[in-house]
Amino acid sequence: MTSTLRITVRFFALLREQAGCRELTLDTAAPTPAALYAELMPAHGLSVPPAILTFAVNECYVAADSPLATGDRVTFIPPVAGG
Repeated sequence: MTSTLRITVRFFALLREQAGCRELTLDTAAPTPAALYAELMPAHGLSVPPAILTFAVNECYVAADSPLATGDRVTFIPPVAGG
């Protein structure tokens, strides 16, 4: 049986522009940050490939396949170019 998690998602940089918001709270059955991002890509027009994202959960960097739990704050961080 798949359980539903209440997650807060934060978007940075280009992803914030594409999603049209800085943060959202949603219910999901996604078990990992990568699965959550894949779920959100078509719904919010996210174009950054997941392979180049950095994921954070509760302000700590995590692997893309780290487990999620209800109440987590997931942040998607795209690569940043600068000079």
